[in-house]
Amino acid sequence: MSNSGLGGGGFNRNNNPFGGSGFGGSFPNPFGNRGPGKRRVSPLTITAVVLFILGSILISSSSFYADLLWYRSVDFVNVWQTTLFTKIYLFIGFGLITSIFITANIYIAFRKRPIYVPVAVEADNLERYRAQLEPVRRLVGIGVFLTLFYFAGSAGSKLWQEWLLFKNATSFGTVDPQFGKDISFFAFKLPMYQSLIGWGISTIILALLAAAAVHYIYGGIRTQVKEDRTTVAARVQLSILLGLLVLLKAVAYWFDRFALTLKEGKLITGLTYTDVNAVLPAKSILAAIAVVCSLLFFANIVRKSWLLPTAGVALMVIASVLIAGVYPATIQQFQVKPSESTKEAPFIQKNIDATRI
Repeated sequence: MSNSGLGGGGFNRNNNPFGGSGFGGSFPNPFGNRGPGKRRVSPLTITAVVLFILGSILISSSSFYADLLWYRSVDFVNVWQTTLFTKIYLFIGFGLITSIFITANIYIAFRKRPIYVPVAVEADNLERYRAQLEPVRRLVGIGVFLTLFYFAGSAGSKLWQEWLLFKNATSFGTVDPQFGKDISFFAFKLPMYQSLIGWGISTIILALLAAAAVHYIYGGIRTQVKEDRTTVAARVQLSILLGLLVLLKAVAYWFDRFALTLKEGKLITGLTYTDVNAVLPAKSILAAIAVVCSLLFFANIVRKSWLLPTAGVALMVIASVLIAGVYPATIQQFQVKPSESTKEAPFIQKNIDATRI
C-alpha cells in the first residue's frame, strides 16, 4: 500500500499541498523577513524645522509691524507702502527673469545633449553621475529654479532706492562740463544703470557655468578627445552666452566713464587730470575691444575654432592691464606729480564751481 504523503521519498515540494513556497504561491509567508521599513523622520527634527520657520516668520513680522507703526506715527504710511510694494515688485521681477534665463539655458543644454557619447574613462565616470541624477532630475530642476528665484529676488529687492530714484528722476537744469549731461543723470540714473549691468553680468556668468556643466555631464563637452571637444549645440550655446557676456562688459566699460564723475579722490570728488587724459580714453578703447571680442564669439557660432575668441579675450585682458592700469599710473607719476598744482588747477576750479550750483 502506497502512501502518497510519505512514500517515494517522503514529503517534498512537488506534493506540498500549500504550493512550492511552503505556504502557497499567492500567499505570503507570515514567518518570512519583512525587509527594512521606511526610515521615519525624527520628531525632534520636525519640531526643530517648524520652530525655525515660525521663529523666522515671527522675527520678520515684528520688524515689519514695527516699521508700519513708526511710519503711521509720523503720518507717512504712503512712504512705507511705496517702499514695500517696490521691494515686492523688484523681488518678483529680478527673481523671475534670473531663474527663467538660467534654467532655460540648463534646459536647452539638456535637450541638445548628444545621443552617442564616445567611450572613454571620463565617459564611464560621467555615466554613473547621469544614472544617479536621472531619477531626481526633475526635482533638481525645480530646486534650482526656486533657489535662483529666492536669491536673485532678494538681491534685486535691495535696489529699491536706486529704482525709485531712477523712476522719479527730475532734471537739475545744469549740465556736466565734461560729458554734457544733466546732473540728474549722475545722481538718479547712473546708479541704476550700473546695478543692472552688474546683475546682467552675474546672471550670464551663472547661466554660462550651468550650461557648461550640463554639457560636460551629458557629453557635449569632451576634454579627453583630440578633435571636436564640443558638440555643435554646445559650441553655439556657449558662444552666444560668452558673446553676450563680453558685449555687456563693453557696456560696463562705457558707463565706467561716467562713473568717474562721482569718484572720490584725494583732492576733489570727480574727474582729475589723469582721469581725463588717461582713464577716459582707456575705458573707450577697452569698450571697443570688448565689442570686437563679442563679435568674435558670435562668429564662432558658424566656425569650429575657439582660437580667435580666445585670442580676443587675451588681448582684452592685456589691454586692461596696460591701458587702464599701467598707462594712467605712468601719467600720474611722471606728468601730474612734478607739477600737480598746475595740472589739477582747472579740475579743482570745476569742482568748486559745481558746489555753487
